[in-house]
Amino acid sequence: MTGYESRKWMILVATIWIQAFTGTNFDFSAYSSELKAVLGISQVQLNYLATASDLGKALGWSSGLALMYMPLWSVMFVAAFMGLFGYGIQWLIILDFVSLPYFVVFFLCLLAGSSITWFNTVCFVLCIKNFPSNRPLALALTVSFNGVSAALYNLAAISLNPSSTHIYLLLNAFIPLLTSIVSLIPILRQPPVDPLPSDSIKHEQLIFVLLNFLAIITGFYLLFVHSNDLSTARVIFGGAILLLVLPLGIPGIIYARDWFQRKVFSSFTLQGSGFLLVDDDDLEFHREFLSRENSQISVTSYGVNGDGPTLTLSLTRFIGSSGDGDEGCCGKMIGEDQLFMLGEEHKAEMLVKRVDFWLYYFAYFCGGTIGLVYSNNLGQIAQSLGHTSMTSTLITLYSSFSFFGRLLSAAPDFIRLKFYFARTGWLAIALVPTPIAFFLVAASGNEAALQAGTALIGLSSGFIFAAAVSITSELFGPNSVGVNHNILITNIPIGSLVYGFLAALIYDNNAAAGFATLSIQMVNDSVVCMGRKCYFSTFIWWGCLAILGLVCSVLLFLRTRPAYERFEQNRRIS
Repeated sequence: MTGYESRKWMILVATIWIQAFTGTNFDFSAYSSELKAVLGISQVQLNYLATASDLGKALGWSSGLALMYMPLWSVMFVAAFMGLFGYGIQWLIILDFVSLPYFVVFFLCLLAGSSITWFNTVCFVLCIKNFPSNRPLALALTVSFNGVSAALYNLAAISLNPSSTHIYLLLNAFIPLLTSIVSLIPILRQPPVDPLPSDSIKHEQLIFVLLNFLAIITGFYLLFVHSNDLSTARVIFGGAILLLVLPLGIPGIIYARDWFQRKVFSSFTLQGSGFLLVDDDDLEFHREFLSRENSQISVTSYGVNGDGPTLTLSLTRFIGSSGDGDEGCCGKMIGEDQLFMLGEEHKAEMLVKRVDFWLYYFAYFCGGTIGLVYSNNLGQIAQSLGHTSMTSTLITLYSSFSFFGRLLSAAPDFIRLKFYFARTGWLAIALVPTPIAFFLVAASGNEAALQAGTALIGLSSGFIFAAAVSITSELFGPNSVGVNHNILITNIPIGSLVYGFLAALIYDNNAAAGFATLSIQMVNDSVVCMGRKCYFSTFIWWGCLAILGLVCSVLLFLRTRPAYERFEQNRRIS
């Protein structure tokens, strides 16, 4: 049994490696300026290429379809070769080895973006299958490492050729393939999954605490330890790889478990500690409890063939009627069609009729997605403000703080017993830094403001990306989370197109306006805009939209708070 558990932790380590080296879309801004110059395209056309990369996320369903007919390891290698082809051909284009029309480059970006989604699907399946009792902890930890990809690629690029930007495309093409080869053996040797006793579940939770502590050390290392010197950068990159290899010591921890339990673990009291806010067993109890409550207050019974919405509406009206009769507009907005319980399964047609879903959709659309578009434009932002040399630093900053934001998304599960707060409330809090950051960068274009704004946006968007899967599961049902989450993230390519087009249009208009010292004509007809005016209006617009997202998240929290409180109360009773 111990050998099986060791193999399970080897799979987790392999999943961490896959996530850490396949977030290749986060370094787009590192080479986007050179790609724009080589292709001789406008900022609007460059934005379409960024949108194509993000559009790959909307094709995530294709990886799930592939898993129905192909083994998991082959899906992983299909993703690797998609990235090899998509990024590899772009690298050849920048080096002038091949010349391809714009629409082919668009397709290559789409293909490369799709590879990331396929890798994510592989990682999700591995975590869900091998850690059923601590699924959210496994997902939160591994997804966090996806946020650190840009920092790792930045270190690798500096250690190979600090003066080259197209080296990123070469790394994007080959490193995921090499990572897939290294991860193949643990994936092929997956152990059988058996139900775990409660003490084993607690052991798993403690190991996840240790792994999160190691992840925090890795994040701080990548954030604070850096150098532009070639030899020093290689040593630093070696240190980063060592930190990613350290979790391989987990099998040793498993073998020493008996000693640990006898000497140390017995002194801790972990009874009743639950890291998972919505567990399948808890949800089953929650439904049974509501059924008993339902029979006592005589409302329409809950059925499984489409009667779910009737129960929700009836109970909501019952609870609403106990309040004051003079509710204002705001009260009606919060109370209408309100979710009564967590975990109720929502099919797609039911989902899109929910007010809560659209509040959630626009909170994500005006929060995490706008942060992603900002990261795609970091190269042009730094260039326009005269901080071109800071581009790699800004990419590392965004990547590291996105990583910390993703790690923080697991905090509600760790502090649940001492301080309980609805996860939608944490979402609203996570959105606060985004508008502040945009207005800060708009007000001052100096290096300190740019770095502070980038860090805040990375922290905020990282939290939203990682917390979204859990929120979708809690609000709209764990069994439908695959379909429902893919519907939610359709906002990413839409936002990438809309926000990026807005930024590109303002950028090109300022460049073409002929301000003195503002625009410079490149050799290959690619126009570069210089000065604060290039992105000033964009930051103001993005900041206002982020406020709209914050308002939507607050409304979502107020509407779902009773359901979260009811769920936690019922769980404690159980």
